Amino acid sequence: MVVSEMHNINYINEYIDYLKIDRKYSNNTILSYSNDLNKFLQFLKEKNILKETKEDIHTFLVEEQNKKNIRSVAHTITVLKNFYHFMEKNKYINNNPMEYIELPKLKKTLPNVLSLEEVNQLLDIELNTKYDYRNKAMLELLYSSGLRVSELVNLTIYDLELDENIVRVLGKGGKERIVPINDYVITSLNDYLKERPKLLKNKTTQELFLNREGDSISREGFFKVLKKLLLEKGLNPNVSPHTLRHSFATHLLEHGADLRVIQEMLG
Repeated sequence: MVVSEMHNINYINEYIDYLKIDRKYSNNTILSYSNDLNKFLQFLKEKNILKETKEDIHTFLVEEQNKKNIRSVAHTITVLKNFYHFMEKNKYINNNPMEYIELPKLKKTLPNVLSLEEVNQLLDIELNTKYDYRNKAMLELLYSSGLRVSELVNLTIYDLELDENIVRVLGKGGKERIVPINDYVITSLNDYLKERPKLLKNKTTQELFLNREGDSISREGFFKVLKKLLLEKGLNPNVSPHTLRHSFATHLLEHGADLRVIQEMLG
């Protein structure tokens, strides 16, 4: 193995360690980042990763586009942008070759539903920080109950009746409905409730899901959380909370649930 190739591997290993230890990314996210970076290593061969130019990387991305769909290429670009930002931040390079490389424009048509596999991938969140507990509880509850995002962010701790496996939801027109939740969601909510005092910032509030200031998380705040997770996991970044709501209904129908019951749950 030539010296430059060994150095390339060392830089990438250092970056992966940073994602694991400092950023606390999940194992699935680490794996997806590693796969893209290893393909980049294969492209480099004996070239020095510190001397790659925008033109070199463009050649690599064109080769990848011939093998992959546009969403996979967009994920690869995101990985390389994050990697070279790390390299620049640590002063390993002076000029960032990814600075002016843009993400491809993705069609804004949303998928009708996520597959069960994609939902499982999205919900597979490693619980390392208080925000991980919050994010997992929010997404588990949103998907498994078909809530609207406005209903989710307006929940209070008094809307939960976990002993009864239900959540009381104030929907459109101020109409309250009772939504059943499964044991898996209850576990996620109980785990989050133990971490919730750490988010309060010495405030007293009844809102269930809190932001970094200790206030109720907003719709925009939830969208940012969802978008970040979708990008990390290499899923379609245009997936919306409504897509999860539609996925919930579709998966219930596929498993034999009565349409009227689903309609009542969705409000």
